[in-house]
Amino acid sequence: MAERIITGFHAIEEKVLKAKEQNSCSGMSIVYGKSGPRVKKILGYAKEAGISVRSARDEELDALVKNLPEALREHRGIVLCVSGENAKTRNTVDFDAWLLQAASRPENERQTVVVLDSVTDPHNVGAVIRSCDQFGAGLVIIPERRGARDVAENEVIARSSAGSSAWVPVAVVSNLVRAVQLLKEKGFWIYGADAGGSRVNELTFSARSVIVMGSEGSGIARLLEEQCDSIVSIPTCGKIDSLNVSVAAGVLLYEVYRQSL
Repeated sequence: MAERIITGFHAIEEKVLKAKEQNSCSGMSIVYGKSGPRVKKILGYAKEAGISVRSARDEELDALVKNLPEALREHRGIVLCVSGENAKTRNTVDFDAWLLQAASRPENERQTVVVLDSVTDPHNVGAVIRSCDQFGAGLVIIPERRGARDVAENEVIARSSAGSSAWVPVAVVSNLVRAVQLLKEKGFWIYGADAGGSRVNELTFSARSVIVMGSEGSGIARLLEEQCDSIVSIPTCGKIDSLNVSVAAGVLLYEVYRQSL
């Protein structure tokens, strides 16, 4: 089975911490060269988790990352190698199973889901996941098609999320419209992010909320928008007509979180 090579301080640290928490360190090892403070911190976590570590020359580290996308080749003196079953492991969940569990929780318990429609830039997906972690969203849903799902891009997502992708569940579904319909049946209120909707500061979010974010170019697909119970917009005062999708998601997620305080 192919070996996965992971770079980036945040991404490595969070994957090590999660492996330690779940006692799922099989097939994981760390190769390091430089031993600065951040590397030493990660090595300490790895040793606590029972993950093997070994030092190597920079030439070996360079060879390990040479087949990664260019944006991921900057190893900064440490890489995480994952093989065996764990090489396939991403923080993905089965949507139907997640929904069944969510539906069994109290109706007034805050649950937030983010749906990404045609958001193909993995850097944006990673940034959205980072906001989901910070503001308590319990699930990100992305489509099998028209989404940033490529294996190489997955590590870009991990790095862009500053490691949050190790903690925030992600469901990959074949049909976003069906997924949203099922969420509605379980009491979730669907909010589509688009200009011309209700101002976010004037809206009271449901305890069970789904925020649908569309691509910056074409917005939310028509059939998906038809499933939305409300359209929500963010008042701005700039010269251009829209926010970056990850920034907009962060603003909306903050407001949902703020209302739960």
